[in-house]
Amino acid sequence: MADREDEGAAPLDEDAAWAALVAGFDAEPAPGSESVWPDAENVPKAEKPGQPGKPEKPEKAADEPPAGPPAPAARSIVVHPVIRGPRDYEVPDDDDDEHYVPPEPPPLPEADVTTKFAWIAVLGGPLLLLVFVLFQLEMTWWAILLGVGGFLGGFATLVARMRTGEDDDDLPGGGAVV
Repeated sequence: MADREDEGAAPLDEDAAWAALVAGFDAEPAPGSESVWPDAENVPKAEKPGQPGKPEKPEKAADEPPAGPPAPAARSIVVHPVIRGPRDYEVPDDDDDEHYVPPEPPPLPEADVTTKFAWIAVLGGPLLLLVFVLFQLEMTWWAILLGVGGFLGGFATLVARMRTGEDDDDLPGGGAVV
């Protein structure tokens, strides 16, 4: 049944409908002509400027019979204006003067020779063992001693040389004075 068209309806000539749309695109409606909009889409006029009006609803008499099924609407094309939403928001360009630019950080303090050798031992010991494993070389006693001993010795040296913070505790309260 869905494949059959209504017997009373004439087939729609799409080319003629498009040609009529293109021809009447810039044409203004004649004054006094009826709008082709459905009544539900008409905007009610305001009673006073700045106040929204109330749509007029025809009141039905209680003795009127209910209306039958609505008549089929004539085919028409409704063009809606472009709707803008949150995805159409554009961020205004900011000037570079308004952004915070942090100052250059001070240079790192120079490390002494002992600290440099401790870091070389901490990083170089496991790296030496990793090279032996990746190249499938035989693990000799000196490679294991250098890898494990270098890591443990360098780590112990770095921990022992850490600052305790006792030098900074000159104030008895250790904080702000009220």
